[in-house]
Amino acid sequence: MNHQQSTQLIQKYAKNPWHHVHFGSDSPKIVNAIIEITKGSKAKYELDKDSGLLKLDRVLFSAVHYPANYGFIPQTYCDDKDPLDILVLCSVEIEPMCLVEARVIGVMHMVDQGEIDDKIIAVAKNDASYAGVNDLKDIPSHTTQEIQRFFEDYKKLEHKHVVVEEFKGKEDAYRIVEESIKLYEEKFLKNL
Repeated sequence: MNHQQSTQLIQKYAKNPWHHVHFGSDSPKIVNAIIEITKGSKAKYELDKDSGLLKLDRVLFSAVHYPANYGFIPQTYCDDKDPLDILVLCSVEIEPMCLVEARVIGVMHMVDQGEIDDKIIAVAKNDASYAGVNDLKDIPSHTTQEIQRFFEDYKKLEHKHVVVEEFKGKEDAYRIVEESIKLYEEKFLKNL
């Protein structure tokens, strides 16, 4: 994206974090993540695509809570018509609408109601507790099991079907980040 395209996009979607914030100059290895949901929350917050405000989508029906800080990578787009989701592991709960530099370590392939809904797994770049974590194999297997179980269970009482297919390492995650950036450019920049 060149400067002129970026300026036109910002004017069109003024101050909407999905469009106004860059995905990060070191992507796909380190990306900017915008947190929507704090680790431990039962509230499902989501960016309102039109206003750029954070809205309460619902309170989770099940007796579960988010196992990591959850949000999206700005200026990305996926087949589910949303920005690319990201889980950011961190030793603290990160406030909603906080911008976090996140080191990508893997991806969880998931299908939600028949649609591909991949979740990038990352660690907060500026958290010394995760300084040595560079790939999924560097985190305890219990962490990935907890993430998987959350996403398998969190919609059951809504009678919605979610399948966690597999976890893959950072190379697969990098590819997905790059594809979502390209899809975003095709969707939002082609008419500028």
